[in-house]
Amino acid sequence: MNPPKFDQDFWEELWAKTLRDHGDKVARRSPNAHLMLEAADLAPGRALDAGCGHGAETLWLAAHGWHVTAVDFSAAALAHGRSLAEAAGAEVAERIDWAERDLSHWTAEPRRYDLVVCLYVHVAGSVEEMVARMASGVAPGGTLLLVGHRPIDPATGAATAAANQVQVSVEAARAALDPRLWELMVAEERPRAVAGTGVDAVIRARRRS
Repeated sequence: MNPPKFDQDFWEELWAKTLRDHGDKVARRSPNAHLMLEAADLAPGRALDAGCGHGAETLWLAAHGWHVTAVDFSAAALAHGRSLAEAAGAEVAERIDWAERDLSHWTAEPRRYDLVVCLYVHVAGSVEEMVARMASGVAPGGTLLLVGHRPIDPATGAATAAANQVQVSVEAARAALDPRLWELMVAEERPRAVAGTGVDAVIRARRRS
C-alpha cells in the first residue's frame, strides 16, 4: 500500500470526514499544551497561526487578547474554526482573520507578527526552507514557535501518528535560524504525555532584530 500524498486534497477529505463524524469531539479538543506553556508569558499582539486546522489554538490566542491571522488550506477546517469563533462571541471572533492558503509556498508579510505559531505541519519540501519562510514573518523582538511530531517513537521504534510525514525537527530549525538574528529560548524534544506515542520537537526562538 502506497503512503498518502498529504496534499491539499488529502487534508481536505480528512478534515471533512473528521468534522462530519466527530465534530463535537473536535470542538472540545484542548489547545496545544506547548503553545499554552510557551506563550503564557508573552504580551498579546499580532499572531500568525500557520496551519491552524480547526482553530483550537487560534481561539485560545484570541481569547487571550491576540489578534490572529489563521491560515490553513482546508476549507472545511477553516469553516469549522470560524463557526467556533462566532459561538465564542464577538470579542473573540473579531480578533481573527481566517485565510485559505497553501503553506507549501505561502509566505507571510515580512516582519509583521509578534508571534508566529506553526504546529505539526507536514512539510511538502525542505524543512529548512519552510522554517525560514515562517521566520520571515516575525517582527523584531517577536517569537517563533514551532512544534513537530517525530514519525518514529525513538523509545519503541514504532510508527507514530506522524508516520510517513516530514515535520520540523530541532536539527532543521537550528540549521535554518541564523544565531546572529535569533535567540533560541527552547530547542528540545519532549516526550508525549501518552507513553508510546513518541516525542515532539519544540522550538521557541526570539528575533533579535
